[in-house]
Amino acid sequence: MNIKDDFILKNINEGYLVGGMVRDFLMGTNIEKIKDRDISIKGAEEFSKKLAQSLNATLITLDNENKIYRLILKDKENYLDISEMCGNSIEEDLLRRDFTINAIAYDLKNEKFIDVTNGTEDIKTKQIHIIKEKNLTDDPLRILRAFRFMATLGFTIEDETLSMLKKHVSLIVNPAKERIHDEIMKLFGGINTSDTLNKMFDIGLLELIFPCVSDMKKVPKNSHHHLDLIYHSIETVRQIELQYANAKNEVKEHLDRVDFGGYPRINYLKLAGFLHDIGKYSTWTIETENGKERHRFIKHDIIGEKMVIPLLKELKFSNKQIDYVSNMIRFHIYPSNVISSPNLDNKVMMRYIRKIENNVIDNIILAKADRLSAQGPDITKEITEANINGLNKLLDFYIEVKPTLKPIPKLLDGNDIMRILNIKQSPLLGEIIKELHEAQLNQEINTKDDAVEFIKKYNK
Repeated sequence: MNIKDDFILKNINEGYLVGGMVRDFLMGTNIEKIKDRDISIKGAEEFSKKLAQSLNATLITLDNENKIYRLILKDKENYLDISEMCGNSIEEDLLRRDFTINAIAYDLKNEKFIDVTNGTEDIKTKQIHIIKEKNLTDDPLRILRAFRFMATLGFTIEDETLSMLKKHVSLIVNPAKERIHDEIMKLFGGINTSDTLNKMFDIGLLELIFPCVSDMKKVPKNSHHHLDLIYHSIETVRQIELQYANAKNEVKEHLDRVDFGGYPRINYLKLAGFLHDIGKYSTWTIETENGKERHRFIKHDIIGEKMVIPLLKELKFSNKQIDYVSNMIRFHIYPSNVISSPNLDNKVMMRYIRKIENNVIDNIILAKADRLSAQGPDITKEITEANINGLNKLLDFYIEVKPTLKPIPKLLDGNDIMRILNIKQSPLLGEIIKELHEAQLNQEINTKDDAVEFIKKYNK
């Protein structure tokens, strides 16, 4: 297949195709799966207007100063970014880009590739090379982008480039947080995120992006954990990757869904896996029992839920994104507690499902990954197997009953409760609403009449 077989490019006979589409095509990606195209051309503004008209596309100006424009096609999936060529030639333009694998152009008029940095060879050998050190300091976001490509492409950062990244790592605090946010989310969607996080930690990049890492790395291995906390957190990401790779279709389809924030659930789940123990340093105590040290982290799930909110807000995460990650942290121990119930039956499992709602699959996968990442001397093979078998049972039960599940009805709202009990808005009202919801989760209340009788006890 020729790159100009693309249904958009086949009608464009000027300018140069650059960036990811060229790289992905040379890597063997089917062009039908590529939705974004980048074109470099002299006279980008006029070219964009004409092309938008011929394609019946929406034209948006992304950067007026640097003359960068986006054309969004009617299907809302395919788009083109058109930018003013830097310098006097395409060769000059390519030499100003980040990495050699992204510095290959395709001449749309003469239908030939232009490769001035040997990027084609680096694609073959799966190497990430910076083009020039100045290109890195001109836009420090490229420090993070190198690792994003390592995660998403499975490439290796060659030694000289890695040394440059380490030399200038402190500059990563300069780019806009919105740009860093996008790179983080793409990185956590990669096929090689866990190995990439290890490399980022090695050069000091991880704690510049996630300041909590500076405390996480102080917590050592213990009787339940064979790894220091920071490595346990990264190993949890690796275990999520393994769970995902070997998952049933129902699980994989769920984690591939884009339900919020513009990225698949698996990206957010791996981020939650990395941050699930963020509260451990703040809750860390060491006790001695029979001459043996015991490390305890009481309520680290609850503390972690609170700690992650300002961290993600600083990185410009949306409320829905933050709600998901913080809830995963809050409930990462919950599935294992459920299956440890002495009276585990369908009712107990159904209560769990109703409480966690749409995040059941994600929550169970995180719990499994957490268990598999903590194999200290006190954790026997039997403990691990019992935990994983129980979690699998819970997951299978959910998949079985999911088609029949309906949302829990709101039997009474706050106004109803205030009217019935003749009370005003207060902490008591919040307590009543919470207790009523818990009673519904336990299937103790199923009708509006039941709910009215239940809240009347607060009048006594």
